[in-house]
Amino acid sequence: MNTTDAELPYAVVFGTIMSIGFPLNAIAIWILLRHHSLKSPNVIFMLNLAIADLLLASSLPLKVYFLTTGVWPLGYTACIGVRVLFRVNIGTSSIFITFISVDRVLAVVYPLRSRLIRTACNAVKAVILAWLLLIIIAIHRYIQFEDLKCHNKSTFFEYRRYEVNHRSDPLKIFQLVLVLVLLVVNVVSTVLVFLTLRRNVKDLPKVNNRVNVMLLFVMSLIIFIICFLPMTISPFIKARQTYLKCIAATNCCLDPVLYYFSLDAFWKKKEESKPAQTRAMIRHQRH
Repeated sequence: MNTTDAELPYAVVFGTIMSIGFPLNAIAIWILLRHHSLKSPNVIFMLNLAIADLLLASSLPLKVYFLTTGVWPLGYTACIGVRVLFRVNIGTSSIFITFISVDRVLAVVYPLRSRLIRTACNAVKAVILAWLLLIIIAIHRYIQFEDLKCHNKSTFFEYRRYEVNHRSDPLKIFQLVLVLVLLVVNVVSTVLVFLTLRRNVKDLPKVNNRVNVMLLFVMSLIIFIICFLPMTISPFIKARQTYLKCIAATNCCLDPVLYYFSLDAFWKKKEESKPAQTRAMIRHQRH
């Protein structure tokens, strides 16, 4: 394949996403590990989300090189790995963002009743199940691409779309249903939190920054609707995927914004945030 002028803008976009997403997520991982306790379910979910985004950003240099030069420097297996990693990132990000939203819903709407559910142990179990599911999907995708290779239907990042019947592909259908279900969960979570924050209920624990809480859910919905949904639906409507991949990849730049809105005192150290957490617990107990 020879690169064309039409593909250079995509290389620029992917390069920009890589330049922004990689350092943002690397810094986020450092802050989460150094300044926050892994005993918090929210931190566990955000840490895994940042790791998934960092993996995506790490795969983009090869994609940029290929789009710029038209030459793939590595073997076919590496190409499949990059493609699978890119596609699986939509699943990882959508699941972990939903975990973060549900955790915030439980903390805001059901602060007392959810204390036994919102534990680090349960968060780790949920994360392990999510990664296992995504690993199974990745293996299935790898086998599919290998099958295309055996039939000479694929060349690196290219394969003819009409040779793959996505509408009868169980994995594609499952991914579509999964993203739609997670989107519904995020919509319901947003509505519940919005209604709860609007009510002046006496037994509702004080929320330090209601604007940040709502922005967290709004950002989650924006990421789902703009980044995840179009890319997931595209195989069924024969939409051009290259620009949709660019849009989907921007989630690794947007996700770090969630960390700021989700965690109180995101930039503060553990010791500095403990007094605020202690005061919040006292308020909960009084109510």
